[in-house]
Amino acid sequence: MTDLSTNALRTVVVERYVTPLREGGSMPAIVEADDWGMYVLKFRGAGQGVRALMAELISGGIARALELPVPELVLASLSARLAQTEPDPEIQDLIRASEGVNVGLDYLPGSVNFDPAVDSVSEEFASRTVWFDTLVSNVDRTARNTNMLMWMRAPWLIDHGATLTFHHAWDGHVADPGKPFAPSLEHVLLHRATQLARVDAGMASRLTLPVLTAILQTVPDCFLQQAAQDLQSAALADPEAHRAAYVNYFLARLNDRSRWLQGVINGRV
Repeated sequence: MTDLSTNALRTVVVERYVTPLREGGSMPAIVEADDWGMYVLKFRGAGQGVRALMAELISGGIARALELPVPELVLASLSARLAQTEPDPEIQDLIRASEGVNVGLDYLPGSVNFDPAVDSVSEEFASRTVWFDTLVSNVDRTARNTNMLMWMRAPWLIDHGATLTFHHAWDGHVADPGKPFAPSLEHVLLHRATQLARVDAGMASRLTLPVLTAILQTVPDCFLQQAAQDLQSAALADPEAHRAAYVNYFLARLNDRSRWLQGVINGRV
């Protein structure tokens, strides 16, 4: 049984901006926090908006509940004063726009991008990862952009800001939550995912109502309120109602998972 206490997130205070990571449009950065740790910081003021941070927390929490390897997630408090030490005006603007709560992922020193031509994973790991990515509608685990790192000779899943594609235009309801997810047919690990049917029941059994509820509790009220405001959705204005909408979506998607799972299995043929 999943230990719900593992879903609790620590809060750290960003003390030093170290270097930008210019690999994506949101321009995350490596920062140092008050616990002496180094983190990859995802900024709430970046172009992808607060829902990308919510996706990091929700999908990352689901991955943890499924015992998939993801770096530790933290809530990171950022002061606009740090902009004063940065010479780049673009970085200054990003820091100022992101004052307050942001999301950090534990920095994995010495890690390298997963290369499908060189690195390999087990068929079980591939199957579990494809199952997870299809559940959370991840468009970003392809050969072009694997969003996996090799660290300590093991694969780690990163960058889930592009998951939960449905929540960029919704009012708390999705018309067809069991809909197959076509981008999974381009998944970098699909060719190794030979055990999708075998791992299905075990994966789904971990995502109970209490587990999903605990995961959504890690999302700060300020994120939920900003997302509802951006969507101009009165139905999502209350943070608890907003959280419940995500929980209900995942329960419905899991209940109708035979459709999206079969779509992936068929895509392997």
